[in-house]
Amino acid sequence: MSNKVYQTADDALFDIRDGAVIMLGGFGLCGIPENAISALLKKGTKNLTCISNNAGVDDFGIGLLLKTRQVKKMISSYVGENDEFERQLLSGELEVELIPQGTLATRCLASGYGLPAVFLPAGVGTEVADGKETRVFGDKTYLLEYAFDADYALVKAWKGDKYGNLIFRGTARNFNPMMAMAGKITIAEVEHLVEPGELDPNEIHTPGIYVHRIFQGNGYEKRIEQRTVRPRT
Repeated sequence: MSNKVYQTADDALFDIRDGAVIMLGGFGLCGIPENAISALLKKGTKNLTCISNNAGVDDFGIGLLLKTRQVKKMISSYVGENDEFERQLLSGELEVELIPQGTLATRCLASGYGLPAVFLPAGVGTEVADGKETRVFGDKTYLLEYAFDADYALVKAWKGDKYGNLIFRGTARNFNPMMAMAGKITIAEVEHLVEPGELDPNEIHTPGIYVHRIFQGNGYEKRIEQRTVRPRT
C-alpha cells in the first residue's frame, strides 16, 4: 500500500487547481474540514464548485472562501446563516444550486456506489423539478437526479489510522462518510492519527479503501452555529 500520510493540509491539497469540483463534509459547522479550508484559502485556489450541505458562516468554514471570491458555484441544501452568500447570490456573482437535503445525500451515495443516476421523489411539482426527467413508479412520480462528479472530497474525522480508516463522532457523521466514498480523490483530516491496528474494526465508519490522503489537523475551533440557552430562573 502506498503511503497515504501527509504532514500538513498544504501538502495534502498540493494538486487542487483552479476550477476544481470539491465536496466538503460536515453538517452546519460540525465536522467540517477546517484545516483543508484554511489551506485552500491560503493557496488562493479559485473558481471552485463546492458541494456541501451548508455554506458556512461569514467568518468561518466555506464562508471564508466566499469572502475571498474563491467559490464560483455552491451546491447546497441550507445556506441561511451566511450574509455574504446572500449578497453574492442576489447580485448574481455566485452560481447556486439549492437541493433538498435528502437528494443531496442520495446523490453523494450514488457517486460512492458507482451509480450514474437515481430516481427520487423530493421536489416533484416544485422548481426543483424544472427541466428534469420524471417517471412514475406505482402511483408516485419521481425525478431523475444525477450522481455528483467531484474531483476531490475533503472530510474531517475524529480518528483515523495511517491506512485511511476513519471514525467520526456525533453529527460529524452527517455527509462526511458518504462524501468520503464519492470523491475521485478523498483527503481526510483527523484529530487523532494513529497506527494501523489501533482502531477497533467494529467502530470504523469509513474503510481506508476510500481514502487516498490523510493528515492530522490542529487548532480545531468546533464552533456552535446557534447557541441558545434558557434564561435563569
